[in-house]
Amino acid sequence: MKEVLEKTKKLGFGLMRLPKKDDVIDVEQVKELVDQFMEAGFTYFDTAWAYQGSEEAARQALVERYPRDSFTLATKNAAWINCKTREEAIAQFETSLERTGAGYFDFYLLHNLGGPRTHFFDDYDMWSFVREMKEAGKIRHYGFSFHSTPEELDELLTKHPDVEFVQLQINYADWESPAIQSRAVYEVARKHGKPVVIMEPVKGGLLAAPPKSVEEIFQNAEPGSSSASWALRFAADLDGVLAVLSGMNTVEQMADNIATLKDFRGLTEAQRETLNNAQKAMAEVPLIPCTTCNYCAKVCPMEIGISGSFTAMNIMLLFDNLASAKHQENWLVGGHGRKHANECIQCGACEEVCPQHISIREELVRVKETLLEDGEG
Repeated sequence: MKEVLEKTKKLGFGLMRLPKKDDVIDVEQVKELVDQFMEAGFTYFDTAWAYQGSEEAARQALVERYPRDSFTLATKNAAWINCKTREEAIAQFETSLERTGAGYFDFYLLHNLGGPRTHFFDDYDMWSFVREMKEAGKIRHYGFSFHSTPEELDELLTKHPDVEFVQLQINYADWESPAIQSRAVYEVARKHGKPVVIMEPVKGGLLAAPPKSVEEIFQNAEPGSSSASWALRFAADLDGVLAVLSGMNTVEQMADNIATLKDFRGLTEAQRETLNNAQKAMAEVPLIPCTTCNYCAKVCPMEIGISGSFTAMNIMLLFDNLASAKHQENWLVGGHGRKHANECIQCGACEEVCPQHISIREELVRVKETLLEDGEG
């Protein structure tokens, strides 16, 4: 794994939120982004069985257009989604192979371990399955993505010392967060000697447009540098990082991220101080820590637009712009065929699967009272 760390450039292309046209993944645009990424010398692509349409897009835009040894592909197994038997969990692997046409996976992850999801991988003994697939040459390296406490991560890595890497949510806003505990889980992974793939370095896009107080700190330090570039550099500066994943939807985003990390040599002391000041300013703004993973949407019986509601609410919290927040709520929820927060029945199913441990029911009440006049969308 040390050799892999040395060879892999830090930027990874996250394929969870690909650009769409008429609500379908725009494969032609994805091809342009893949070409930009590959031409810049980056090779790490991250998808998952659970990312609708993503694995097929990876096949069309990447696998069918580039030599197999010119890129590295990661995908994930979500044994906790609609699996009642080991055979059904294993079938996700075969489906991923078929969708991607990749032949093998450079990195294969057990997806979203933590809390009530971990036991499925134990129940179906997916740990021995990934070892068997590595021996068969269908997996080069295996690990898991994780959203939970440092204590649980420590327990997992102690129980499964053969795991080769872990994928963690790490960004400067969540570094000291009591809910996400980015620093603590990162330190546990490093204690066990595990390389880290970083997800959500820009916190689902929120850190590309941070509060004005944070933006001013960045612009005063480096006029012209994007806020997203600061978030990526924070993540890439950490030791033992295999890849920093970024979901890039436009050629402009891709170009900015490539420019940020192509020749990255680490943060200067002045840049570290700037990020420290940004963290202090960010901590003063109370946000809903939603990263738009939409696991809640999969279990909500009322099909509430939870992540869209929270994105809109965060716009209100960050920018104090009620008109803009209402517009976003109307588009991100009603415009995408979801129901509004006022139709929540307070069942709590969403909170059982939320990786961020958000008090979703309470926050939906706040959305209703703040953004929905007279309880109507």
